[in-house]
Amino acid sequence: MPVRIATWNINSVRARADIVEQFLRDHQPDILCLQETKVANDVFPHGMFEARGYQHRFLNGQRMHHGVATISRVPLDGAWRYDWQDNGEARHIGVRLPGGVLVENVYVPAGGDVADRTVNPKFGQKLDFLERMTAWSADLTDPAVIVGDFNVAPLECDVWNHKALLDVVSHTPIEIEALARFQQSHGWIDLARHFVPEPEKFFTWWSYRNNDWRASDRGRRLDHVWCSPALAPAATAFEAVRDARDWGKPSDHIPQIVTLAL
Repeated sequence: MPVRIATWNINSVRARADIVEQFLRDHQPDILCLQETKVANDVFPHGMFEARGYQHRFLNGQRMHHGVATISRVPLDGAWRYDWQDNGEARHIGVRLPGGVLVENVYVPAGGDVADRTVNPKFGQKLDFLERMTAWSADLTDPAVIVGDFNVAPLECDVWNHKALLDVVSHTPIEIEALARFQQSHGWIDLARHFVPEPEKFFTWWSYRNNDWRASDRGRRLDHVWCSPALAPAATAFEAVRDARDWGKPSDHIPQIVTLAL
């Protein structure tokens, strides 16, 4: 049956509950993977999701920081949480769909402002996080979908100006190479670029500093939807909901939805 999986860095699920509800009402994904929920598990807003039929909720929350949640209308089997940050931060949760496909929801650290781990420990943590993901991925045997905010825009057409951003964290060569190693470790298929092939520009994030994000369009593709090679033929549709960047009190990221015929 077709399963529609959405991913969205919401930048606080409680502060933006109204636009999450709008998204669920208008787009009705089967599964919603949220990043940067910024809420501890015991105060997560379950009621809103329950009222819309999302009875299955798996959380890895943290008060005021980070946090991921996978919310579903279809039954999911179990949940696991990998500490790829190696410091207890809530940045991953995995679940299994009926039939065995894994859905991995991840929030990679931003990495600070300076692309040098010797002077910026946050950048080193980001690179180490990606390497731990790569080691896990290399041993992966189950078919999987991995979604979330990777905080890396790997292609020239994933940023508004390649040359201007080469020294800006999220588009530096060292991050791009680290993400490429992760992709190669399992042969991951980048589904957004399967449906929106390069060199077409495609962004999922626009800074709050842009007074008119549509006019300037200085975006980056930081959020990703990838799948195992065996699942690629099952991907039948893809949508990025750009209008969500204008809803209410918006996140600086937009949601993406992939449809898989499983």
